[in-house]
Amino acid sequence: MAKYEYKEMKDTRSGFGDGLLEAGKRNPNVVALCADLTGSLKMDAFKDAFPDRFFQAGIAEANMMGVAAGQTIGGKIPFTGTFANFSTGRVYDQIRQSIAYSGKNVKICASHAGLTLGEDGATHQILEDIGLMKMLPGMVVINPCDYNQTKAATIAIAEYDGPVYLRFGRPKWPVFTEENEKFEIGKAKIFQEGTDVTIISTGHCVWESLKSAEKLEEKGVSVEVINIHTIKPLDEKAILQSVRKTGRVVTAEEHQMNGGLGDSVAQLLARNYPVPMEMIAVDDKFGESGKPEELFAKYGLGESNITAAALKVLKR
Repeated sequence: MAKYEYKEMKDTRSGFGDGLLEAGKRNPNVVALCADLTGSLKMDAFKDAFPDRFFQAGIAEANMMGVAAGQTIGGKIPFTGTFANFSTGRVYDQIRQSIAYSGKNVKICASHAGLTLGEDGATHQILEDIGLMKMLPGMVVINPCDYNQTKAATIAIAEYDGPVYLRFGRPKWPVFTEENEKFEIGKAKIFQEGTDVTIISTGHCVWESLKSAEKLEEKGVSVEVINIHTIKPLDEKAILQSVRKTGRVVTAEEHQMNGGLGDSVAQLLARNYPVPMEMIAVDDKFGESGKPEELFAKYGLGESNITAAALKVLKR
């Protein structure tokens, strides 16, 4: 197997900020809206470069979604920015009615997703957002794994015509994907090939999955690791091709077990190729305050949990 290493730690929200600036340079129709969290969303560079294309909505997220939907009518490509909790739960009606139902070309960009928001606690940590968004007809759902992939995804969604939910995080995280690698919406990335078990992961859990694969290889287990950065549309071909080879699967995500990536994979396999499966996710609980690494450990999302799930599924 290829051993993955990282040279630096960078937060994925900075990948969004840098990607937004680049998208703005490439396309004058790209505009940005923020709900009073410009610094937290790393949108300052775009605001400074294109002040006439930046709109401060204030703490009025529902209004921001309505304004963004309206801007698309004039041919603009709006990127909205706030925390994931406020990007989805607080404004679900506006997204459903004004953006998804109408098929508006709005990019809903959501930082501070999942448990790794950390010390701000359960009221700010949302673990249901992927489920909320993927249930909306026509909504693309993307959850990149590191800084480089988040930057590339941000640039790519500017070129896609239709509503997109882009999810990313707050903490500094290993940067392990290639710089300037082209991002393909709906195309899974296979980090390594194996024959005994498939680990399918998304977001911050991809790095944990790669560490788990290394541990499992030491035990003589051949592991295939797939990064599903696009949860909808799901790369069904890549998943089925892998699972038909390995016959066992583990999914890993920083989200509720209900409604997340694991749910989507399970539905796919149930319809096409049922195999033993284990899911690493938050099991019907709210989050709490704590450091990201402590929360990953407490809620069972880390390398050791993925490794244990893989060993369990091998016995089934």
